[in-house]
Amino acid sequence: MANDIGYTKNLFILPFDHRSSFVKDMFGIQDQNLTAQETQIIIAEKKIIYEGFKKAVEEDVPKGETAILVDEQFGDKILQDARTQGFTTCVTTEKSGQKEFTFEYGNNFAAHVEKYKPIFAKALIHYNPEDEDQSKSRQQQQLRILSDYCHNNGYKFLLEVLIPPSSTSEESFGHLRGDYKAPPRWTSKERFDKEMRPKLAVKMIEELQNVGVEPDVWKLEGMETIEDYQAVVKQAKSGGRDNVGIVVLGRGEDQKQVEKWISVGAKVKGVIGFAVGRTVFWQPLVDLKNGKISKEQAIAQIANNFKYFYDMFMKEKIKN
Repeated sequence: MANDIGYTKNLFILPFDHRSSFVKDMFGIQDQNLTAQETQIIIAEKKIIYEGFKKAVEEDVPKGETAILVDEQFGDKILQDARTQGFTTCVTTEKSGQKEFTFEYGNNFAAHVEKYKPIFAKALIHYNPEDEDQSKSRQQQQLRILSDYCHNNGYKFLLEVLIPPSSTSEESFGHLRGDYKAPPRWTSKERFDKEMRPKLAVKMIEELQNVGVEPDVWKLEGMETIEDYQAVVKQAKSGGRDNVGIVVLGRGEDQKQVEKWISVGAKVKGVIGFAVGRTVFWQPLVDLKNGKISKEQAIAQIANNFKYFYDMFMKEKIKN
């Protein structure tokens, strides 16, 4: 199995599979029981992101190295169009807004993957190897099902992992759980990011590998040092998993932070790209919503933002 998994090309993903957070934070809608009109508005917003992606490809971001990650709920037509146009697609499988991974469509998840025939099936988990609760075991079981399904049916497996502080971390660095937002100055959250999370990422990868969870690509939170990236890549590629890759997750952070994570990661062999979404599309959509820019300007800004991070990654990679 180890020799058969992995992804050998660069991979630059524009993720816009956000659902509950997108609805709440962009439109202030708390109730997830959307009206038909609200649903169409959100579908239209996601189409603008997709148009920005296509414009970036038209403007020299290589088509064969890019991908979109979008959900079925609001991106059905986008996924269908992307497939016909030959774009690399990633389909999300997890139920939105949950701290513990569960399939959006339960035991019927496979039918919803096969509907779109994507290159990647993606899962998002919140997972700290230091936790001792039963949710780890339940998530491992569900991820093993998805991992085996992907490898047995010709799909690549993309696993996104957010590592929240454990109770042990909280005792060390204060109350750290909650939404990830970059603070304006050095805080306990920043200390966790810099001092603890990279080591936990290595441990997390090993733990999941040991229970048969085998992503082709790990989608991980950014890191501050070359040494941290190298340690994660070493574990991801261990045991003959030579073609397994890492993409850097933007995590909705500000541009300066994402620049740092990408520029450092690009220097490390085995880091094959990034997955940056909100940092690329959020502000253009907000400005469009507030009437500050036109739809065409929003599309152009999204394209420029995506291309900016692509150019940055490639510049650093070429230098090294």
